[in-house]
Amino acid sequence: MTALMSAGKSKARIFESSAFEQLAQMEQGVLTSEALTEYYLTRIKVYDGVLNSFITVNPKALEEARRLDNERRAGRIRGPLHGLPIVLKDNYDTCDMPTTSGALAFKDLRPKHDAFTVKKLRDAGALILGKTNLTELARHGMSISSMGGQTLNPYDLTRTPGGSSGGTGAAVAANFAVMGTGSDTMNSIRSPSSACSLVGIRPTKGLVSRSGICPCSDWQDTGGPIARCVSDAALMLSVMAGYDPEDQSTEIIKDRPHEDYTQALKEGAFAGRTIAVITNNLGSCPEVLKAVHDAVRDIEKLGARIIECDIPQLYLPKLIKEHDVQEWEQVPDLDRYLAQEGDAAPVKNTQEYFDTGLMTPTLVEDFRKKLSIHDPLHQPEYLARLEKNKQLREFVIEYMQKNKIDAFMYPLQQVLAVKTTEPKGQYGRNGHMASVTGLPAIDVPGGFSKPDASAPLGVPVGIEFMAEPFSESKLIALAYSFEKETHHRRSPVAFPELDFSSIGVEP
Repeated sequence: MTALMSAGKSKARIFESSAFEQLAQMEQGVLTSEALTEYYLTRIKVYDGVLNSFITVNPKALEEARRLDNERRAGRIRGPLHGLPIVLKDNYDTCDMPTTSGALAFKDLRPKHDAFTVKKLRDAGALILGKTNLTELARHGMSISSMGGQTLNPYDLTRTPGGSSGGTGAAVAANFAVMGTGSDTMNSIRSPSSACSLVGIRPTKGLVSRSGICPCSDWQDTGGPIARCVSDAALMLSVMAGYDPEDQSTEIIKDRPHEDYTQALKEGAFAGRTIAVITNNLGSCPEVLKAVHDAVRDIEKLGARIIECDIPQLYLPKLIKEHDVQEWEQVPDLDRYLAQEGDAAPVKNTQEYFDTGLMTPTLVEDFRKKLSIHDPLHQPEYLARLEKNKQLREFVIEYMQKNKIDAFMYPLQQVLAVKTTEPKGQYGRNGHMASVTGLPAIDVPGGFSKPDASAPLGVPVGIEFMAEPFSESKLIALAYSFEKETHHRRSPVAFPELDFSSIGVEP
């Protein structure tokens, strides 16, 4: 453990440290990427047998870290993430590791190229520490898959970490990496962020490419960052965003100036702002309602005007019943993805995947129904929903303008993260509002429920802000100000900082 011990001798602080703190320590020469990588690999080896957050750990991680250290010593800095170990949700294509999407049927899927965003992250100097578990094919909110099994919530091991990006959520919350990626079709970046006391950003549709990310829905899918603090999420989004000729949705930003979202990390963002609480999507859970009440108090203290609004068009059950388009899009989108993978894919289409019989049992009927739809992208119901979603997007934008609203606020989940045995799965998730409209949203830690025997800190509750298209800088500024005022983030007590050198644990 030479590298890790040398980090200790140099007084480098790693546990719960941010990307900016780690970069500063590397620039000062008190920390190396190798020491940082070895630290995280050791924590994974000691703790992940409990959490089950990883599907694949990069076997060449230390070798890559040494190469990045050599580049730094030679004065060659690739970019703003140089030497930082991050994790990828295992539906992001990587040319050097399998991309399983949590499906046992895909265990030998070895892409020939990195996903567009993965290449951007590597070009910026990020080290891919490994690939994390997810709900199989990112389909539901429990983070269970035929490939990876059930990932657990680090704050309460009887509960889901949220989903579908729960492996990334659990890993980042437990200090197995500095930050990671998620994908979000309905709630899947923000649900694990809410459940694991993290920050998650669902960007405006078209800001981040989906090329090389196994799809659920062309209309609703996006990728984005999950981190322990707003500054890290902003840094990662700055790298991930960008025009990709292979993803038509990014045409909207082709001629748009590239933003550095870290420039939005300034306090005082609430002064003079109007924040609207969407009351018809608050739910009835006392612990969640308390977190919302506390957030309102804190935001008013920061100088914002709070108004309440009941918007029937955004009522959660209505969005689920009338606006979600995954039912029609997932099969043709998945077929296209597998065709693009070519001979790297062990199955050639969704029907072959279904015929293997290897999928998580809870997905069987879902895919049987989808496969039975003839010519899904031309079905009248599907086309009608697309039109309704476009109209809803315009309605929300106009509603904000008419009522001079700077951002909406609500709990990302109306209920606490559910038990892993919950037959309904993770319900009551308000992320649908942003996903069907393509609007940006950021989830930030909003506190904890009352502690109990299984959750010594309580269960995390996430507060979300949503606003008009390409308002990421404003949302990041609001979330940053909220974070600095409240300091809700706390590390899970079951995965503390320990000195493993005395027991001879090797990564």
